[in-house]
Amino acid sequence: MAKLLEGRVIADRIKEELKVSVRSLKQVPVLASIVIGENASAVSYAKSQQKLAVELGIEYCLRVLSQGAAESQIVELIQELNNDQKVNGIIIQMPLPKQIDYKSISRFISRDKDIEGLNSPVVAAVMELIKTSGVDLYGQEVVVVGYGEILGKPLALLLLDKFATLTVCHIGTSQAGKLEEHVRRAEVLIAAVGQAGLIKGEWIKPGALVIDAGINRVGDKIVGDVEFAEAAKRASFITPVPGGVGPLTVAILMRNLVQAVQAQQ
Repeated sequence: MAKLLEGRVIADRIKEELKVSVRSLKQVPVLASIVIGENASAVSYAKSQQKLAVELGIEYCLRVLSQGAAESQIVELIQELNNDQKVNGIIIQMPLPKQIDYKSISRFISRDKDIEGLNSPVVAAVMELIKTSGVDLYGQEVVVVGYGEILGKPLALLLLDKFATLTVCHIGTSQAGKLEEHVRRAEVLIAAVGQAGLIKGEWIKPGALVIDAGINRVGDKIVGDVEFAEAAKRASFITPVPGGVGPLTVAILMRNLVQAVQAQQ
């Protein structure tokens, strides 16, 4: 049975450090969060951010746009937040509606307020969890399922820097019917698609490290991209959903915000 890699444990340590840092600031930090549409995982992630912000003494400003919002509307809002001297950090919640290109809109975020683009919290969370497991990435067969701008692409570069033997899978891999064969080979598997149960537990290689960064609402539950129960029987380490990548990502996001405030001051 796999050992749980609980992001909450690391997140709690970061939170205690942040409480001290926030008290030392000359102002109350303000984080502006942009949600477009009503995607369940985006709303869930925003709520977890807001909860932690309140706990840390950070003001959380939630701005919601409709599902059919045009890129021009989003850019207009970003510019408004860029010009608001009270706002210290800006984040765009993922996933976005199909008509919105993340790269196209995120480039308008002021560099000193871009608390996600300069040091992606979810990438940092994944790397921290791998470090906690004690697994040495050098030469390991690492499979990343998902090629998104926030996690898949930047994570791939970091993994290559660690000399992992890397395979990146995406919708083309799945449509070609080759996802299973790549997953079965993975000694380290990182899932970041946002599709509940996409990766079957029986595909997991015995002894593998499984990092599930998927956030999906199924009924009244939040689940990952990996079939957890079966995967946990085969893996050596696995992150739970919720309680794995999510809380650690939020804690690192708040740390980025505090560092942005310090730089701005």
